[in-house]
Amino acid sequence: MTIIEDFLIRRDKGFYCAYGDFYIDPLYPVEHAVVSHAHADHASPGHRNIYCTQPTADIMQLRYSKQPIQSFNIIGFDQYFEINGVGIYFFPAGHILGSAQILMVFKGVRYLYTGDYKLQEDPTCEAIVFKEADVLITETTFANPDIIHPDPVSEILKLAVPHNILLGCYSLGKAQRLTAMLNEHCPEKEILVHHSIMPIHRIYDRYIDFPLRYELYNRKSMKEAGQNKIYMVPPLTFFSYRRAKNVLKAFASGWERLQAQNDISLYLSDHVDWKDILYFIEQVKPKAIWTVHGDGRTLHQHYHGDIEIRDIDSQTISPGFC
Repeated sequence: MTIIEDFLIRRDKGFYCAYGDFYIDPLYPVEHAVVSHAHADHASPGHRNIYCTQPTADIMQLRYSKQPIQSFNIIGFDQYFEINGVGIYFFPAGHILGSAQILMVFKGVRYLYTGDYKLQEDPTCEAIVFKEADVLITETTFANPDIIHPDPVSEILKLAVPHNILLGCYSLGKAQRLTAMLNEHCPEKEILVHHSIMPIHRIYDRYIDFPLRYELYNRKSMKEAGQNKIYMVPPLTFFSYRRAKNVLKAFASGWERLQAQNDISLYLSDHVDWKDILYFIEQVKPKAIWTVHGDGRTLHQHYHGDIEIRDIDSQTISPGFC
């Protein structure tokens, strides 16, 4: 078995597999799009054929209403399918609901594209599954020994204060995880969600096996007596409310720069940190590592001389949904 060095390459439209003539997470319309998850930097509209999990399709249909329903090919986890002779499986990535690692098998070699992934516990999405592969194609958003994500429960308990809170977060994945964690660890808090977050919560309600407790935000509710409300808003709304009074401000992210000028720091990421990446590599046991989505130079240095490693994404990608 020989690893094909150009099995997956970076093109303007996304990551391209010429041997199966398909793209993974393309940003522009293509014939065959294999989509790891529904975040907008991985899932875009306009493709003729989309291969993804059912939750990913549901969220894409919500966000891209003009995408024809018949273009979606729904693939279950651990279900085999082929595109032009390349065998493919989806396995849970633990990032958000429906997120998938993509295992491609060609001429006896197993190429595992992680997509975005996390190892931390999250009851609102499928737990990550470890699969061995010859080539690991891993994201490197936080591939830095100086970045170690704190305990998520300790972070969420920072919000257990007698104040109303304006909580910024990404609408998909992070908002639902926060709601579940607040329901469990800060049950006295009343969760009010922005109107753009509500439809995604409703999709999650159909899949997770426990009820999320939340209500749609309205101006009157935030003005009522009491100091137990958390208003959950997307980034643009959060930053437009910088001068809001009588609330504490927090933004849930693994990025330090997004904690600046907030009243409460809230380091909660849906990506792997340095220790998690190393542990994941131990489980996958790859002969080669290809890095994408971020800065993989430190990872390259760490495995230099031990595992063949290279960058197939020379451009540094914007932070995305962290």
